[in-house]
Amino acid sequence: MFASTPLSTSFTRLFGIRHPIVSAPMGRGAPPELVAAVTNAGGLGGLGLTWDSPQRIIELVNKVRQLTNDGPFLANFVLEWDQRERLDAALSAGARIISFFWGDPARYIDHAKAAGAKVVQTVGTPEEARRAVELGVDVIVAQGNEAGGHVWSRLSTMVLVPLVAEVAGKVPVLAAGGIADGRGLAAALVLGASGALIGTRFLASPEAAYHADYKQRLIEALATDTVESMLFDGGWPNAPGRALRNRTVQIWEDAGRPKPGSRPGEGDEVGLTPEGNIIRRYAIASKLSGGTGNIDDFVIWAGQSVGLVHDIRPASEIVTGVVREASEILARTASQT
Repeated sequence: MFASTPLSTSFTRLFGIRHPIVSAPMGRGAPPELVAAVTNAGGLGGLGLTWDSPQRIIELVNKVRQLTNDGPFLANFVLEWDQRERLDAALSAGARIISFFWGDPARYIDHAKAAGAKVVQTVGTPEEARRAVELGVDVIVAQGNEAGGHVWSRLSTMVLVPLVAEVAGKVPVLAAGGIADGRGLAAALVLGASGALIGTRFLASPEAAYHADYKQRLIEALATDTVESMLFDGGWPNAPGRALRNRTVQIWEDAGRPKPGSRPGEGDEVGLTPEGNIIRRYAIASKLSGGTGNIDDFVIWAGQSVGLVHDIRPASEIVTGVVREASEILARTASQT
């Protein structure tokens, strides 16, 4: 009954999609194939473009548009760096949903909107959410500290989402951090969100670009196996991130958590990218399919929701499974009141 029933919210109506699910724009780990699979399943795929060249951005956007038959998707930029040139490339290639993270989007919003794009902003406090509304963003992502990868907020998702929803008004809010199944989506909707942005669960899919060793670690991990630190800073210093504890984390902890410059094995070559580029210990880059090296030497980005991930599943099945479970929970709850 619920498998084909969409959960209509202000977010799904804004973008004309069936399901209130967004796949997190997880850099190279979320290639066009994953983005398109989520969009084609009725959600909204997320494409991370922060570190790509303008020409590469055009290629990636065109690939997603081709795979989705011009379906909607989200193009993301981290504002730790100037993104004007990259944003121009994405807009010129046809990206029409632009999301920003880790900084003030004020100088980019008008430019994106002038090109006909909707703007999504990730926040970590209700104060940030209030400013985002004043700036005219179309959607707010409330990312709790449980999230994997780089984390902006000090608050948990359970606390942050209702606080943000209170100040967002009519602007749709997406909950992010700690969500991997229909229970999480249902909870997010009850808390006042209009949908969920999901990362870790989508990394355990055939479409994700991470190496099979990486995905196996996700399946095996407990929620308590994640650790937040600034350890993996090669390419992005002074930014806290959540990853799985592995040998690299352990040797650093055993050494007393020394600061950059005196960490064990710092600068060691630990592997290669699929293109043959060197990856060094403590870099933000992890092991991709086609790359080389021992997974214990790389960062393994993952949120606390990793404890809910038990298998590799196609992204389309993840979308429909999450929606089906959330629909059943909400219907069951409604019938009991």
